[in-house]
Amino acid sequence: MMKRIHASNYSTRQLLLCLLVTGALAGCGGGGDSAETSVEAPVGTGAGTGETTTAGTTAGVLCDYFNDTYNNSASVDAYSTAQWSCTDTSRELSANGLPDHEVGTFPNAHNPNAISGQSVSASLALAPTQTSTVRSLGGPRGATGYVLNGVKIDADTAGSCDDSGAVCSLSDNSGGWSIEALGQTSFNFGTDDNNAHVQPGGSYHYHGMPEGFITKRGGSSTTMTLIGWAADGFPIYARYGYSQADDASSALKSMTGSYQLVSAISASRPSTDTYPLGTFKQDWVYVASSGDLDECNGRIGVTPEFPQGIYHYYATDSYPFFQRCVKGE
Repeated sequence: MMKRIHASNYSTRQLLLCLLVTGALAGCGGGGDSAETSVEAPVGTGAGTGETTTAGTTAGVLCDYFNDTYNNSASVDAYSTAQWSCTDTSRELSANGLPDHEVGTFPNAHNPNAISGQSVSASLALAPTQTSTVRSLGGPRGATGYVLNGVKIDADTAGSCDDSGAVCSLSDNSGGWSIEALGQTSFNFGTDDNNAHVQPGGSYHYHGMPEGFITKRGGSSTTMTLIGWAADGFPIYARYGYSQADDASSALKSMTGSYQLVSAISASRPSTDTYPLGTFKQDWVYVASSGDLDECNGRIGVTPEFPQGIYHYYATDSYPFFQRCVKGE
């Protein structure tokens, strides 16, 4: 969809991003021309307006990514395979869901499940479209995305407690208070150094920063590192982004989520003396602009792979760690 933007309303940063998109100063209302000029909006600018904007194709970016790595760690003694390819309209994944980096010991005292190969098949949009609609995924609703090694991202909560806090389960989500897998000390889900653990069916999955894979990709504070694709087709980056979203020459910084602990504690919540704030999903609330990212841990901006700008997600060290929802159609 083409959204009409009036050049006379452009800020300096908007003008800069427009120049990156159009490559023409006149088309962005520059060059001393004060007349109203209509241009195509930078990617994702329809968000929050009820409109949709097309990101343009992501073809050519890791379309031929292939992983075939033998992982002989104690928990995985097999090949990790992941094949990404692109058609005219979609990005296709075929994988066995096995990690291609060192992992913790599974089963362990807090996670009784052994890692086993899976049949992973996914088809993602090659020309994703951002909307103002937030769609929650994860758990039985499906993975919120996949790391390039074919391992799924399922960052949502992993257990629950009733109102009393006396009845809690690390595998049953029927209680009113959803236990966070990361960032709390009351419960141990047996996650490893990659912020991952194993589901009953043998599926290894990430709840947070996939440190081992980031290391394999050469991730560091000196570059943005693309680590995967979200369920809606938009890219996912690890930790670092430009301090000015529309300026690739700006310094890199560690991105922070925009969630804060609630200030008003529900009377029905289990005691904070037993379970400190941050233990449950309901302890967190999205506060727009309190961090760098939106409610789905994403933002619009330029990246090394998308110098014209694109909506994209981040794995962060702060809550919610990975996107819990998607903005794409």
